[in-house]
Amino acid sequence: MSSLQPSPADTSSQRWAWWPLLPLYPYGRRPTLMRELVPNRVWCFEQLHGVWYVAVPIRMSVVKVDGGLMLYSPLAATEEVIRGIHALENAHGPVLSIVLATSSGLEHKLPVPALCRAFPRAALWVSDRQWSFPLQLPSSWLGFPADRTKILFRDGLPHPDQLSWIPLGPINLGLGTFNEVACLDHDSGSLLVTDALVSISSDPPPIFALDPTPLLFHSRQNGSERLTDTPSNRLNGWKRIVLFANFFKPVSVQVTSLHQSIGHMFGPFCRNRRSHFGFYPFQWSEDWEAEFDSLFSSGRCVQPDLMLSPVLERLVFPRHKEMFISWLRELSNYHDIKSLISCHYHAPMRITSIQLDAYAESLTGRDWARSEKSWTTLASIDQFLLRLGIVPPQA
Repeated sequence: MSSLQPSPADTSSQRWAWWPLLPLYPYGRRPTLMRELVPNRVWCFEQLHGVWYVAVPIRMSVVKVDGGLMLYSPLAATEEVIRGIHALENAHGPVLSIVLATSSGLEHKLPVPALCRAFPRAALWVSDRQWSFPLQLPSSWLGFPADRTKILFRDGLPHPDQLSWIPLGPINLGLGTFNEVACLDHDSGSLLVTDALVSISSDPPPIFALDPTPLLFHSRQNGSERLTDTPSNRLNGWKRIVLFANFFKPVSVQVTSLHQSIGHMFGPFCRNRRSHFGFYPFQWSEDWEAEFDSLFSSGRCVQPDLMLSPVLERLVFPRHKEMFISWLRELSNYHDIKSLISCHYHAPMRITSIQLDAYAESLTGRDWARSEKSWTTLASIDQFLLRLGIVPPQA
């Protein structure tokens, strides 16, 4: 596996002018890490995105197909990203297709227009039932090129001789629809998914080597502490970010009072924008690492684990367990699967069809869409949306 990293001084090529449409960290500057995942066959481009330093990787995969390249799950098309794709085109042929495989992931939709403009000869394939909020607008009004946009399955499938496409959904979310399509590249055994499966590791993903600030920010006990770069702090910061990203408010963290938070803002090491001037209103309990370990099937993260993120389980699939399990069973019918490449967290993860089937079997016997402990905040959001009638009680 190889990677391409920009020069520290080369920041102008990392600018992303459209960030105000979805103002997530790192805002208008999006450093990108390019990695080769399967030699001469599969690559990925990775950036960070998140809220208030709760940042996780977001990933676009590039697959070599007959005559050129396919881009799966668009990424912010900075000059740095475009240059990297052009380098792949010089070696492997032009970009033939761009695939938006989700109907609901805004962070994957927003980069579509810019990426399509950068590659004007590529066909755009999108999952069915695309939607926008607060107004349902035609896709062309959202920047999708009308003359080359095709709907997966309805208008055919891209590169069907090399790739299999496995749909999950649709699920009625009230305001819109969840609909995602996984892609299997048979030659490499790479299973590409957007959000429906993730692989979480106890180690920070390599994208944080470009800037470990989010890890160091969340590794502290209070805002007066210096952002100190050590392996231990990077590890602790990553585990806490994972808890925030999956549960919103983990049970092992308490929000401190405003008076207490302000009291930590006068330390000598926090008077800078990087540390948010010492404002860190969180206090972690002594057993917080046990909560991180509880995310994993073995009760302890000894290697990357396969999972549906708690956010999706509790807010997208709370009443659709059987649909998700059936999708896993369908995936397990493809015996040439060798690795999972998700758009978030760790990738690639070595998996087999047997593991996918075993994961499906494990879900049949455990509680689904729980409401206690760390799941409390997610459950309260789901119940609130149900009471308002925004989310339907059934499909």
